[in-house]
Amino acid sequence: MKVDIQDSWKDKLVDEFDKPYFKSLVDFVRSEYTTTKCFPPGSEIFSAFNSCPFDDVKVVIIGQDPYHGIGQANGLCFSVNDGIAHPPSLINIFKEIASDLNVAYPSSGNLERWAKQGVLLLNATLTVRAHQAGSHQKKGWETFTDTVIKTVSEEKENVVFLLWGGFAKKKAKLIDEHKHMILSSGHPSPLSANRGYWFGNQHFSKANYQLKSKHIKEINW
Repeated sequence: MKVDIQDSWKDKLVDEFDKPYFKSLVDFVRSEYTTTKCFPPGSEIFSAFNSCPFDDVKVVIIGQDPYHGIGQANGLCFSVNDGIAHPPSLINIFKEIASDLNVAYPSSGNLERWAKQGVLLLNATLTVRAHQAGSHQKKGWETFTDTVIKTVSEEKENVVFLLWGGFAKKKAKLIDEHKHMILSSGHPSPLSANRGYWFGNQHFSKANYQLKSKHIKEINW
């Protein structure tokens, strides 16, 4: 695995790359990509960072694992490449956007358009084996991405963190809520959404209202 990460992030995270856990993680990921089918493609492992420089971050959305189906994962949480059917969680995200903002359901599932506006689409684990959810968890990625969250919290102000589901909500302890806004709800997966824990959270309008109140350009969701 080549750590091909945008310069503004490299400056913030350079100390992590020399730590023993990260070197072990690189060896593990390199071996996995050599011997098995893994996602996202190697060149897209750090897409969340390369699509959204540190200085541009306004909103952080935290996912758990990349999609593990063929052609889905592109390095941005909840995002899929153009031409790929929208997974259930993304469908529910888009339904909530349509309802919350009174706009049409988006046609493209590629969320790079959000990243380019300052939305850090961060999975806690950045790689996965094909068809094996969670297969790269507890190998070091979570240590790295927790550091990312803490760094954003410590070095920026007025960021909106969207924490969806129990896993993401646990990251709240890494965030200074006196400097930032935390919006949490159930996960957009059908299991949670159909039980009433997702729809109606209005996170997209609330995030924009918060940004606007701080004189920060809103996100075109």
